[in-house]
Amino acid sequence: MIPEEAVPTARDVPTGELEIEGRVMPASNATFVGSLAGVRVVYKPVAGERPLWDFPDGTLAGREVAAHLLSEALGWDVVPQTWLADGPHGPGMFQRWCEPVPEGAAVDLVPAGTDVPGFLAVLEGLDGRERPVSLVHEDTAALRRMALFDVVVNNADRKGGHVLTMPDGHRFGVDHGLTFHAEPKLRTVLWGWAGHPLDQDELDGLARLVPALEGPLAESLADHVTELEIEATLERLAVLLARGTFPLPGEHWPQVPWPPF
Repeated sequence: MIPEEAVPTARDVPTGELEIEGRVMPASNATFVGSLAGVRVVYKPVAGERPLWDFPDGTLAGREVAAHLLSEALGWDVVPQTWLADGPHGPGMFQRWCEPVPEGAAVDLVPAGTDVPGFLAVLEGLDGRERPVSLVHEDTAALRRMALFDVVVNNADRKGGHVLTMPDGHRFGVDHGLTFHAEPKLRTVLWGWAGHPLDQDELDGLARLVPALEGPLAESLADHVTELEIEATLERLAVLLARGTFPLPGEHWPQVPWPPF
């Protein structure tokens, strides 16, 4: 059974028997969609996690919960409500389903050289038909916060499809199993603000995390990530606050996930 203290308490979580409606086939790890007490949820059982060379086996579900806990402490609501519970295929991660709008993607591929108003260009390449394209993302406060959140949690897999464009203009990020590694792992499609100064709202949000990561938040995260990984999170936070800018891509690790969507 999952210990009660592992479940976020910011909102009541739905309980009961999960009714599985289907499986998300393109996902790297076993991912199911179903209904729990009338609430649509995503369910990722620990038993369905694909082994990775750089992340310990069986830890991805807990890392997703840790990302939600840090999102709540940050106050930006980047990650939908996420918790651990027992399901039809054993213990795993549960997350409230968030239905994005069908149009208006926050991250997109456009013909190379296209100037899209309100969007920032990240890189250029070739699509599946060998046509030159540009990877772009919107220039909005909501997406900036997500990009900054990814730096703090050291997200190694921010693909374009992991950004959900909500009807009210909010942006949710999903799929945070590859986070909190103690070594630099940041891989993201949200590089449009690299080197840009942080605004006051962003600095204030980061500052709120410092006492939390030295106290109650650290205690909650310790159920899901290691002490070394929590210390590394504090170090990344300290660097962001000291420099006051978005980081620049490094040279010793692929900086964009592949495929980017």
